Amino acid sequence: MRNLSDLDNSPEIEAEEDSSVLLSIGDLMSGLLMLFALLFITVQIQLSAKVKLLDEKILQVEKLRQELQQYQKAFEALPQIIVNTLEGKIGGKDIFTVDPITGDVSIRDRILFDNNSSVLKPEGKKFLQAFIPLYSQVIFANKELENQIARVVVEGHTSSAGSEQRNLELSLRRALAVSNYMFSNEVNFPKKAQLQQKVLVSGRGELEADRTRDAAGDRKVVFRFQFRRENLNVNVDLNRPLPSNN
Repeated sequence: MRNLSDLDNSPEIEAEEDSSVLLSIGDLMSGLLMLFALLFITVQIQLSAKVKLLDEKILQVEKLRQELQQYQKAFEALPQIIVNTLEGKIGGKDIFTVDPITGDVSIRDRILFDNNSSVLKPEGKKFLQAFIPLYSQVIFANKELENQIARVVVEGHTSSAGSEQRNLELSLRRALAVSNYMFSNEVNFPKKAQLQQKVLVSGRGELEADRTRDAAGDRKVVFRFQFRRENLNVNVDLNRPLPSNN
C-alpha cells in the first residue's frame, strides 16, 4: 500500500524538478549568448584589422602611383634636359647626337680616337673634360632620376669593316679608355665617386652597324642609361604583408 504522505509530496518534487530543468536551460542559453557575443567581438576585431590593412594597401598603391608619375615625368624630360645642358657648350651634331626618346648620347669616334686606335687623342681628352661634368650634372641634379638610373653604360661601337672579333675587341678597348679617363685625375667634377659606382663598360663591336657599307656614323662611343624600373607595376597583393619600417 502506497504511503499517503508520498502522494502529497509528489507535486512539490515535480515542481522542484521543473525548476531545476528551467535553470539548466537558462544557464545553457546564457552560455550560448556569451559564446555568440565572443564570436561577434572576434569577427569585429578581425574585420577592423582587415579594413585597416586594406586602407594601408590603398595608401601604398597611391604612393607607388605618385612615384611612377614622378619617374615618368623625369624620364620623358631627360632627352631635352641633356640637349639643353650640352648644347652650345661642347660642339654640335657633327661631334655628338642625343636620342630624342632614350637620351642616349652618341659621340663620333673621330673626336676621340685615330683610325683603328683605342688611345684617346688630345682633342678627345679635351672633349671628355668638358662633356663628363655636364653629363654628370644631368644625372645628379634630379633625385628621382638619380635613384632610377641603375647604370650608366659606356658602349664602344665600330663599323662593319674588318673582322667581327677584331671590331668587338676594339670597341671594348675604346669604351675602357673613355671610362678610365673619366675617372682619372685629369677630369674633375662633383659626384665623381657616385658616378663611378654606376658606370658599366661594354663593347658592342659591329652588332648595330650597317652590314652593307663602312659607315663612319657607326664608329662611336655611346653613353646610355639603364633604369631600375622601366615598367613599374602598381598592383598590390592584399594578402602579402606590408614591408617593415625597421
